[in-house]
Amino acid sequence: MSKPKPLDGNSRLYLIDGSAYIFRAYHALPPLTRKSDGLPIGAVSGFCNMLWKLLTDVQDAAQEHIGTPTHFAVVFDYSGKSFRNALYKEYKANRPPAPEDLVPQFPLIRDATRAFGLPCLEQEGFEADDIIATHARLAEEAGAETVIVSSDKDLTQLVTDRTVMFDPMKNKIMDTAAVIEKFGVGPELMIDLQALMGDSTDNVPGVPGIGPKTAAQLLEEYGSLDDILAQTEEIKQKKRREMLETHKEEALISRQLVTLDRNVPVPDDPADFIVKDFDHETLISFLEEMEFSTLTRRIREAGGIAAPETKKASAPSASSIGFDRDKYEVIYDPDDLRALMDEAIEVGTLAVDTETDSLNAMRARLVGLCFSLRPGHGVYVPLLHGSSDGLDFDGDENAAKQMDQKLALEIIKPVLEDASVLKVGQNLKYDALILSRHGIDIQPYDDTMLLSYAVESGIGNHGMDELAERHLGHTCISFKEIAGTGKNAKTFDQIAIPEAAKYAAEDADVTLRLFHVLKRQVADDGMMTVYETMDRPLVHVVRDMEEAGIRVDKQHLSRLSGEFAQRMAAHEAEAHKLAGESFNLGSPKQISEILFGKLGLPGGKKTKTGAWSTAADTLDDLAAEGIEIATELLAWRQLSKLKGTYTDALQETIHPDTGRVHTSYSLAATTTGRLSSNDPNLQNIPIRTEDGRKIREAFIAEKGNVLISADYSQIELRLLAHIAGIDALQNAFREGLDIHAMTASEVFGVPIEGMDPSVRRSAKAINFGIIYGISAFGLARQLAIPRGEASQYIKDYFEKFPGIRQYMDDMIAAAKADGYVETLFGRRAHAPNINSKQHPVRSFAERQAINAPIQGSAADVVKRAMIRVPPALKEAGLSGRMLLQVHDELLIECPKAEADETAALLKDVMEKATLPALEISVPLIVEAGIGKNWQEAH
Repeated sequence: MSKPKPLDGNSRLYLIDGSAYIFRAYHALPPLTRKSDGLPIGAVSGFCNMLWKLLTDVQDAAQEHIGTPTHFAVVFDYSGKSFRNALYKEYKANRPPAPEDLVPQFPLIRDATRAFGLPCLEQEGFEADDIIATHARLAEEAGAETVIVSSDKDLTQLVTDRTVMFDPMKNKIMDTAAVIEKFGVGPELMIDLQALMGDSTDNVPGVPGIGPKTAAQLLEEYGSLDDILAQTEEIKQKKRREMLETHKEEALISRQLVTLDRNVPVPDDPADFIVKDFDHETLISFLEEMEFSTLTRRIREAGGIAAPETKKASAPSASSIGFDRDKYEVIYDPDDLRALMDEAIEVGTLAVDTETDSLNAMRARLVGLCFSLRPGHGVYVPLLHGSSDGLDFDGDENAAKQMDQKLALEIIKPVLEDASVLKVGQNLKYDALILSRHGIDIQPYDDTMLLSYAVESGIGNHGMDELAERHLGHTCISFKEIAGTGKNAKTFDQIAIPEAAKYAAEDADVTLRLFHVLKRQVADDGMMTVYETMDRPLVHVVRDMEEAGIRVDKQHLSRLSGEFAQRMAAHEAEAHKLAGESFNLGSPKQISEILFGKLGLPGGKKTKTGAWSTAADTLDDLAAEGIEIATELLAWRQLSKLKGTYTDALQETIHPDTGRVHTSYSLAATTTGRLSSNDPNLQNIPIRTEDGRKIREAFIAEKGNVLISADYSQIELRLLAHIAGIDALQNAFREGLDIHAMTASEVFGVPIEGMDPSVRRSAKAINFGIIYGISAFGLARQLAIPRGEASQYIKDYFEKFPGIRQYMDDMIAAAKADGYVETLFGRRAHAPNINSKQHPVRSFAERQAINAPIQGSAADVVKRAMIRVPPALKEAGLSGRMLLQVHDELLIECPKAEADETAALLKDVMEKATLPALEISVPLIVEAGIGKNWQEAH
């Protein structure tokens, strides 16, 4: 066999910083284990995907700037110490050991590199950077170009006119000009720059007080590190001069530590790095062993290799039919649409999707309609492509043929409302609201997103693209593929019809296929009751709430914004006075320089970047110690957030036609079953502060109406008492006692009568904290008490209520055994990381397992109530309508004359929401209030 061609003037060598890839992959992705045996593979998965992306993208992204590789190698750090540890024993001494679940992945990542057919380089006693430096030198001596694939600043010293760095994550080239632009010096001075500034990550000492800007300034003025150290007496700044003189030896040892060894005795011949086609079968075999199904499929497609028949045999027939986007149809003729609707009546099932020009369902225009009757079938009906009037656009001759929107809706309305035809959608609430605005009440229906949510809550997301990958092995056309991204992104009405049709019709086709897979899975897993009694009926309930919206007093918000701005200015002026100079209260950097630099305040914490932390808890600690400037900064921050997030932003969300704010509820966003509000988020409006309550006053009833707020009292504690079987708590709730005072009496041994409010407050913190797995550290911070005292509180609590500890242990054990826990109504909350070897990950999963049955049961109760309220109002002849759901609270608007009757009915329905399915051992109590605004009703 002939020897591979050596490097020469026509060669381009790519050297990949493999170790950096490993840690980037590990920290960028959530923990992942192999399903068959629980082996940690998250970093392996991320590494393989990043390497595959680099190998495919480099042909395009990098070629434009630096050309494609002729030679390619991946370089790793060798485990163990390097020669630098002999120079300086503290080198990298601060680095923690590799995470426990990452260690077994190191050899697997080497195996992955070889499976890709790439050289895998490492050398005992040296770091990856030294090997890269050596091969870059050898390449330059051979006249070749080198591209170092890394973003590590340590490698910038290698940049020359023939060697550059490339960061694939940012698609950015680091050449000599870029090094100068970023660091203020050229590559030839990067060693001296790093020697001066040091590196806290690797424990390179440097010279204290000299950062990158100062170091660059010194080098520009004096020329080199040696020149600086030889002329320290000329440096005018006293502190800087003293630091350089005092820490001269540290600077010199730092230079040795950061200087890369370009003469490593590498055994590899660069000629062997020549790029060649890799063996797809070998790579696929490795990926299948790792159980990386998505990447395996992509590699198969790239290599033209068919998947084994056995893989397809287990797939449902609906997903075994191939996707052929060229067979999708575009309907322009009303008669063709009528024929499609006639066929839908015969078939009995119709997948439906709408295409619009906005994600905001209350503002979006209906641009097109999508339908599917069978797997492989997809139809798109364009309505408003082009201008806002649906006129011809960009010369697209199809735009003029679009169907009249009103006519199309008239044709489909009877079928979408026909009880004999099941309509299937993905996130159907959005489409139902769009269609409702056009006079169509779509029913009956199934929702693939909610079907997935019923069986896979806690396992991935439930968006259509992810579900298609997970259940159909199909990658959908992404919206950004046809619309673009950033400033030049198009809305759907601006996309030419032939291109839009493939995307839109595929949505309907995929939705129908997912329905056939997921509906059966819901039945097989015994989750049909959850889906049919809680999740599916909620679609129309929430649609009606979103369409109703809530009136907001814009002038009230405007006045609050003005008030907050004035108070912010006062706090700013006082902070400037206390600091003795002006600074930007919105700049963490400037704040840190004032607090811990100029004022030298205690308690500062360094972040990973070496900067001082100005997080809220840091300022809280300072404020608690009576530091006035910290108090002013906190007050300014709180007002700034209220102003920016609420009083300013809410004004922009008021609908121009309705004068109301229409939030959007996500029905499948949480593991526990709770709804989440967004655009705007009305569930996070603060209510514990006076300023937060002022914001709630802006939410008002229409003239002649009132708002009714009905809120479950301590529902999660009540459900904990029931689920865990805590007799003392159950009796207290049945007797109507103050549960927090009772807990304080039990735990602290004090009588309820005349109890100190601070004692009750401590008990309240423990009661609610236990549900969320509060730690002694967390309780200590919340109550401002020593950690040991907080630990004793928790210990005493468990001794008084041993059933709670037993419940917690049982839930963790159930999650470990089954992979999930259940609510009182059978909803499953999966905990895929419950057996993780990584302690923080496992601990978080354990807290979820403890909390989910309680919070999830409360969410189920609220959902059951929401579903029952509208028909109960209708049956009672009351005209009230539900507007908002905020955790355990429902907000109703009704005529003032009906307020008392409506409030009584609401209270009755909510308190009986568990019946007849479940009778719990403690009463559910609902407190209802009436007012002209939300705050007054609360």
